[in-house]
Amino acid sequence: MKPLGTPYSPSATRVMLLGAGELGKEVVIALQRLGVETIAVDRYDHAPAQQVAHHARTIDMTDGEALRALILAERPDVVVPEIEAIATPALEALEREGLARVVPTARATRLTMDREGIRRLAAEELDLPTSPYAFCSSLEEMRAAVDGAHGRDGIGYPCVVKPCMSSSGKGQSKVDVPADLPRAWEHAHAAGRVSGERVIVEGFVHFDYEITLLTVRSLGDDGAVHTSFCAPIGHVQAGGDYVESWQPHPMAPAALRRAKEVAGRVTEALGGVGVFGVELFVRGEEVWFSEVSPRPHDTGMVTMVTQWQSEFEIHARAVLGLPVDTSLRNPGASAVIYGAVTADGVVFDGVPAALAVPGTEVRLFGKGQSRPKRRLGVALARGDDVDRARERALLAASLVCPRPAS
Repeated sequence: MKPLGTPYSPSATRVMLLGAGELGKEVVIALQRLGVETIAVDRYDHAPAQQVAHHARTIDMTDGEALRALILAERPDVVVPEIEAIATPALEALEREGLARVVPTARATRLTMDREGIRRLAAEELDLPTSPYAFCSSLEEMRAAVDGAHGRDGIGYPCVVKPCMSSSGKGQSKVDVPADLPRAWEHAHAAGRVSGERVIVEGFVHFDYEITLLTVRSLGDDGAVHTSFCAPIGHVQAGGDYVESWQPHPMAPAALRRAKEVAGRVTEALGGVGVFGVELFVRGEEVWFSEVSPRPHDTGMVTMVTQWQSEFEIHARAVLGLPVDTSLRNPGASAVIYGAVTADGVVFDGVPAALAVPGTEVRLFGKGQSRPKRRLGVALARGDDVDRARERALLAASLVCPRPAS
């Protein structure tokens, strides 16, 4: 990277975020604290990161020609994908032609936006432990994969069905009996980003808990890329979507060593620098790879109250080739604030009461449209231990009540 410059000047260091949601908003703020000129791109106007960036651009990021034209017009020093719904072939072409630096890499962005790509990399190339799985193009294929066919054992029940291309748990179903398969197939197809795409069927892992291990690849003093890890983050999901998280999650030393080994191998294979959110299942000392995001993770919002540098600050520094610090400051927790209502524009009652809870902070994302299960904010809480922090975060989140603006 060139030396950091000054926004709106010929010396400016310019970073473009593809996706301007709540995670991107925090990355933009972290970049701006380092004097970086930021460009936030999304498919709709006034997305959260667009509200704080130096420049806001609105395009269909799945349109490769439009994406290429925008990047060539803006000429950012770095392009940082923040969501999965992006025309990755355009990014790969720009990277190959030497016209854009994509973080972590265009290949990593492509592989991780498609569950088939990342699962085949992890299980078939790296031989990492995963749940049994199959990719299916029809309900009949899915039924054969689960029930078994032609003398082969099936994945069995319960199992989990997901679109190959979706985000935040959209389209995910747990299937307990054969009669549920058609509903799961339709749900996955309705939520997928590509019409007619394949689905992944996974055998259910009977795990003790699930963690996110934020894995950081950054430049060291020697100019080489080094891997470091944040303390493990525990979380609760509903319908595949995160609803609360906490850090640190207690782990047996052997399990933590194995988790770091798995996360380190998959992120090394993806390459590049930055924060990777690696999701893992753990039972005793056994660890299974689940998924990875090549960017800050939603469960990692808790790091805004637990670490000396949040995952967003770490990502910004790694992107710019600067030193990072993954150390924990204190235990903490996060809890999601949902929209609760369907409305264009909401107001939030109860914020003073939420902020009166000791050790608590509230982040409201600034999303213009509310839906009952849309994430509009998050409550963050510190505590002497994780249990106390979780109590505070859940209480604070429950006190914030969105309602339609009058």
